[in-house]
Amino acid sequence: MSSTLPTIPAAMSSEVPRLGRVDSIDILRGLVMIIMALDHSRDFFSHLRFEPENLAQTYYALFFTRWVTHFCAPLFFFLAGTGAFFYGRRRTPAELSRFLWTRGLWLIVLEFTIVGTAWTFQIPFGFFGVIWSLGASMVLMAAAVRLPVRWLGALSVLMIVGHDLFDSIRPRQFGSLAWLWTILHARGFALLPFQIPEFVLFQIIPWVGVMGAGYVFGTVYALEPERRRKVISRLGIALTLAFVLLRLTNLYGNPPAGQGGVSQGDWHIQPTLEKTVILFLDVEKYPPSLQFLLMTLGPSLLLLAWLDKRTSNRPTTSWLTSSLLIFGRVPLFFYVLHLYLIHLMAVVAAAFFHQPIAWLLHGGFFLNDIPEGYGHNLPFIYLMWTTAVVILYFPCRWWAELKQRRTDWWLSYL
Repeated sequence: MSSTLPTIPAAMSSEVPRLGRVDSIDILRGLVMIIMALDHSRDFFSHLRFEPENLAQTYYALFFTRWVTHFCAPLFFFLAGTGAFFYGRRRTPAELSRFLWTRGLWLIVLEFTIVGTAWTFQIPFGFFGVIWSLGASMVLMAAAVRLPVRWLGALSVLMIVGHDLFDSIRPRQFGSLAWLWTILHARGFALLPFQIPEFVLFQIIPWVGVMGAGYVFGTVYALEPERRRKVISRLGIALTLAFVLLRLTNLYGNPPAGQGGVSQGDWHIQPTLEKTVILFLDVEKYPPSLQFLLMTLGPSLLLLAWLDKRTSNRPTTSWLTSSLLIFGRVPLFFYVLHLYLIHLMAVVAAAFFHQPIAWLLHGGFFLNDIPEGYGHNLPFIYLMWTTAVVILYFPCRWWAELKQRRTDWWLSYL
């Protein structure tokens, strides 16, 4: 075993299964996949023409419909790193690196072809979304996993904690290389070489740091179960308290309003309790500020510790956890399929209610593109979301069973 990876005692080796399957992690991943589908249902079905984070116009139900989905992206990256650690336990560092860079490039190709088309029904179409950033981070992780785990952990934490120091740097300061800084750390349009404009929603920094932190987190599963849960719980509590402290004091970790993002910047008391609470939780996601990552990863780790205790040494029997396990074991399959399904459902609903359809076939989902007379309220959005999740269960179960029966190498890329 390479010296860059911590040794797992033989008595504990069952804690990290051969295929990297840990029920508590798969259940948590399945939960965030379902929550993610809620956000995308809102994108396609909403009649509102303002962002849920717009403090002047939003309200509890709308804001929390959006806010709960903030937990998805951090966990995608963090658990992808943990999954990479598990994958590498019974493989050489070279095999792990090869898997990461090949899968990363595959994800980037998917983003600008199949995934991009799902969003808009236009061919070709793509933007720098979450799948692109996951892929780019995996490519970088292919080299990073060769580092000693302590070094990787230190670099990941440094990136997560320190990247907000560069928020004031704008792409235009780099002249002809402005597109590179946009891809790395700024939300907005990047004019790529050959004069190709693309919108960058998910950057590389600090997301690759979150993936690196998830990789290092995988070493926690070498611990005895009870100790492991204590470590995860204490880490979750520490991150959550750190968020509360930083947000209350406005000391550090969230960019000022108007600095390239969509959040309202610093927190302060509002005229109503509703607006005060909303502003407290409205932290920057693009790119994710330190406060955003503390707010999402802290409670997520607490939930993971609880799930770990519930699933340890006992079979998963309830229909809910069994369904979450299925979704969590086929995340990429779910992601691609749910975009096409929700987009098609939006077209069918528009036709049924005699609402504009053409825009859904030639772009769709962009807030500024919503035509007059289109869209639905939150109860209808929740109905469509629930319907989509139920429909998705059946193909996802089939795909999960197929992956369990077969060991073809290409299945690990899907």
